[in-house]
Amino acid sequence: MPLVIGVVGLGGLGEGLTKVLLANGAEVIGVDSDLDVLSRVHHRLSAPALTLATELVDLKRADLVIEALPEDFGTKETVLQRLVEPCAPGTVFLTTTSTLSVPKLAIASGAPDRVVGLRYSIPPPYGHHASLTGTSMASPEALHLARKAVRLAGTEIVSLGGRPAEAATALLYACMNRTMNLADAGHATVEDLDTALKLGCGLKFGPLHLLDLIGLDTVRSALRRLHEITGSDSYVPSPLLDRMVEEGHLGRKTGQGFHRYDDRGEIMPPPRTRVTNGEPREIREAGVVGAGLMGCGIAEILVVAGIPTTLVARSQERAEAARDRIRSSLTRGVQKGRMSEQDRQDVLARLTVSTGYESLHNADIVIESVAEDKAVKHGVLQGVDAHLKPGAIIVTTTSSLSVTGCASATSRPADVIGLHFFNPAPVMKLVEVVRTDHTADDVHATAHALVKWLRKTAVDCADRVGFIVNHVLFPYLNDAIGMLARTDVTVEEIDTAIVTAFHHPMGPFTLLDTIGLDVSLAILETLSAASPTGEPAPAAELRRLVAAGHLGTKTGSGFRLVNKGK
Repeated sequence: MPLVIGVVGLGGLGEGLTKVLLANGAEVIGVDSDLDVLSRVHHRLSAPALTLATELVDLKRADLVIEALPEDFGTKETVLQRLVEPCAPGTVFLTTTSTLSVPKLAIASGAPDRVVGLRYSIPPPYGHHASLTGTSMASPEALHLARKAVRLAGTEIVSLGGRPAEAATALLYACMNRTMNLADAGHATVEDLDTALKLGCGLKFGPLHLLDLIGLDTVRSALRRLHEITGSDSYVPSPLLDRMVEEGHLGRKTGQGFHRYDDRGEIMPPPRTRVTNGEPREIREAGVVGAGLMGCGIAEILVVAGIPTTLVARSQERAEAARDRIRSSLTRGVQKGRMSEQDRQDVLARLTVSTGYESLHNADIVIESVAEDKAVKHGVLQGVDAHLKPGAIIVTTTSSLSVTGCASATSRPADVIGLHFFNPAPVMKLVEVVRTDHTADDVHATAHALVKWLRKTAVDCADRVGFIVNHVLFPYLNDAIGMLARTDVTVEEIDTAIVTAFHHPMGPFTLLDTIGLDVSLAILETLSAASPTGEPAPAAELRRLVAAGHLGTKTGSGFRLVNKGK
């Protein structure tokens, strides 16, 4: 006999669970009071083993019932209490709370021996990991049946512990809230926000797409609960979230949230493609100023793309070192089979190194990639401007300074645009395109054409400190440090929970050590100085580690001790 499983609440999580349970041979009784929800689920998941109903009494045959309702204690408490009477004495109840107390809900149900917590960070079928939270009151039989049902859902049971899972959820929900505020302010489109954070941080889902999958109403309830617990403004739901919930745009489950979804629940492309006014200017030659890691990386991708490029360094020694670095990188490409030896020689033939701006006189576009210092950048931009032909475009790669301010240092602000490449430039696919109020339309079109030529992905964003990725990423990293002071969770527990529950490539502390704690501190200080509220103020623990010389991977110690010999 197949296991009979009830699912109460057919939103994003409930519908996802129903889908995977049916696919793995369970009989499912789905209950929801909303007839439109039932109609949608019937259309998407119609199957002989699925029964849909509006009343809890229809769950009397269930061996186990999963409560998948929004994050509100009163709602969950009421439903759990009402489930006890119609269901058989041996029926087990799983509550999907992410921020509420499972023991408290178990006691409130009236059947504490039969209640177990089930936490999904990403709802199935998109998420494949979940943790079970037993209580001292839960019977062995209840835990056994809970494990059987979760495995039947194709889910791997992971042991994260309550507090680490809660910490990971709090960090990511604040991150999603921050992204919503950027969308509300018109800082970038929904598609560009998701693309930037997905590519820039290596995420499986953009934060707004993930929010759609979880459900906007579910996330809003959780944010309100987190704000109630912590008092932090990071958890005050974005006004945009409030408006969308009130309008009934709850995400994938309703067909519309931050993205639109078809009848099968698959994400639909935006209604129109990106518009760039103006025709791109022709690029026959390029220049790069700056012989550091980023400057060399940008010069490499330009010559690989077929664009003759002159790299300008401060000295002949640095210029030759830059050439050697690019040559070594291309040689590794040959060794790995990505290009032939003849290709390598042809690419190198397109590279010229120099020490003077006069060598840029034929360039159609020049990209400055010098130190993130206002005086240094403005000086370089003025020097470049004085030697360029009319109509040549100047690009600044600043990640923290005003592009408008950089443009004002030149005599041609209409020809200046920001292109924020990510390190390492030959590998990372994302480029943030930052135009100012003065940037000409054809310059903006040229920037997009160049990014496409380089086989990268462009996103447009407003000229503000941090652009998209740094504006969202570094407050999240700072929040993670703050959690160490406020809770008893450890660096290892938070990193593991973020990677396991949310499919991130690395946890926040591993990422901090990789970036460099000194670099992270500098970016946070820049963000804080530009904010009217002074937030995010860099965590005291970060300042102390940097002052003590513990800078992360490059020094062998940061938030983790790194074995540099490995």
